[in-house]
Amino acid sequence: MSNLTKVYLSTVLGFLCLIMMSMPSTLAMSLWSDAGSTVTMYSDRKAHAVGDTITIIISESSSANRAGTAANSKTSTTAMNAGVGIFSGLTNASAGNSDKFAANGSIVNTNSVSARMTAQVIEVKPNGNLIITGTQSIKQNGEEQKITVSGIVRTEDITTDNTVQSSSIGDAVIKVDGKGPLANKQRQGIISQLFNFLF
Repeated sequence: MSNLTKVYLSTVLGFLCLIMMSMPSTLAMSLWSDAGSTVTMYSDRKAHAVGDTITIIISESSSANRAGTAANSKTSTTAMNAGVGIFSGLTNASAGNSDKFAANGSIVNTNSVSARMTAQVIEVKPNGNLIITGTQSIKQNGEEQKITVSGIVRTEDITTDNTVQSSSIGDAVIKVDGKGPLANKQRQGIISQLFNFLF
């Protein structure tokens, strides 16, 4: 190979290297890009789009006390003297009436729910808030417990491990339903409910 050919090849290779170095770095894109333009390899994977899942940590307790007392009484007496003159045939007469009512009542209600479950994002609001809903059903020995959670979650309240406390859910609806022999025993019978309704 002549010196002229070597110089020509070196010049061409150098020119190609210069072109490749000056190309924009944005052309080097991965074939397996993550979902979402804002997600990078250094960011935490948190729910942000419809279909994403999020873990709800339920820790709720509530109590309510109410007491009431009502009482009233009424007494009336009527008396009529004996008649005179043409009414002399009328004798003394009297009448009385007494009415008394008293009632006492109290209500004590305490609830406590602790659970960990997964919900799904079903809608993303324009401001970035997430609408979530989820159901957890546990069945054991013929007894079924079903927990349903729905509400609004701010992305700022989602932790780095993709969890959120139930106390941070806006418009939260948490339902706990039981079904089975034990739950049925804790309900009043139809006749008892009828008597309570009538009396």
